Amino acid sequence: MRKPRSPQTTKRSRSNLDDFGAKLEVRRHPHARRLTLRVSRTRRAVLVTIPAQCDLDEAGSFLDRHLVWVRERLDSLPLPVPFVDGAVMPLRGEPHRVVVDDAAKMIVTRERKGGKWREIVVPGPAASAAARLRDWLFEEARRDLKERVALHTRRFGLAAKRIAVRDQTSRWGSCSTTGVLSFSWRLVLAPPYVLDYVAAHEAAHLAEMNHGPRFWALVKKMIPEFEVSKTWLKALGSELHRYGAAAARASG
Repeated sequence: MRKPRSPQTTKRSRSNLDDFGAKLEVRRHPHARRLTLRVSRTRRAVLVTIPAQCDLDEAGSFLDRHLVWVRERLDSLPLPVPFVDGAVMPLRGEPHRVVVDDAAKMIVTRERKGGKWREIVVPGPAASAAARLRDWLFEEARRDLKERVALHTRRFGLAAKRIAVRDQTSRWGSCSTTGVLSFSWRLVLAPPYVLDYVAAHEAAHLAEMNHGPRFWALVKKMIPEFEVSKTWLKALGSELHRYGAAAARASG
């Protein structure tokens, strides 16, 4: 059986997006009536949704006609910050510089600079430093989240089945019907009060699987000033997706 032809227009569009430092995702949707275009702020990707019967050449032409619009949206996004030596990234809301050191111990450590935690020292070699740092950040996030979830659930007589930490981009946290709480590892980059709010938000779902008045009343009991954290996430949350390699692997 022959492989389906790869449309030249789509190839050209993908090449153009590579020049912009963005990925192209074409999705068929059974209920789509027209072609739509969206730029993801969290993944630096261009998403083209097409009707089920749409030809891929048509999708490529559609994207080509809107490349100026795409470039404008991509140019407005903050530049990604990979986990490399010298990169500056937040940790618990405070800026830290990444130091990749071949001679360092075999574990990631934090070093004090001027009386504060200002450096994250990652053992080499440089080729594996990004993965080591991601793994360490996952564990730091897991530790912080387990601590805050335990505090809120214990106080209100609730019980979480398990805490999962992932590299999810669509939401900061979620609660399953089985009591599994899932969180984005990137919360450890935010100020602690923001992580605490998301931990409380998902813990409250253990009692109220909705966003009704009783749910928000419970969140307010847990975090009286929760609106401050909501505002921070709305205004600055997308910035957290700048950090780390785009292909960061999930864990949890």
